[in-house]
Amino acid sequence: MAFNVQQINPLDLQPRKAVGVSIPFSSKAVFNSTYTTKDALKSNLINYFLTEKGERFLNPNFGAGLRALLFEQITQDTREEIQYVISQGIAQWFPNVIVTKTDIIVSPDTHIVSIYIQYQVSQTNIQDDLVINFQQ
Repeated sequence: MAFNVQQINPLDLQPRKAVGVSIPFSSKAVFNSTYTTKDALKSNLINYFLTEKGERFLNPNFGAGLRALLFEQITQDTREEIQYVISQGIAQWFPNVIVTKTDIIVSPDTHIVSIYIQYQVSQTNIQDDLVINFQQ
């Protein structure tokens, strides 16, 4: 009989030890720390999706490069390409993250494209979602 063990990252058991930096940078000290793996991962995903390829010094391949796709004519082909870019980027940069749902919401009157991603982290009890709004 096989058991599905849900693991907790040992860092999550140390409440005073920061595991990452939250985004957006908005505190008086510029950086807010994250204290759980779930929060750190969410900030890392936001950072990845808001970064364009070539934008990060010494790591030019990092970033989703979504802005180039988002303000093209949004057709079914464009939606599929955006979903492909999302799934491939997460598989490459966040191999322990499993995307369970992706939705692209287009609001042409307000020039906003929202990307909704629901995900879970393999072998943990972490499940979360993320909404990123792109506005022209």
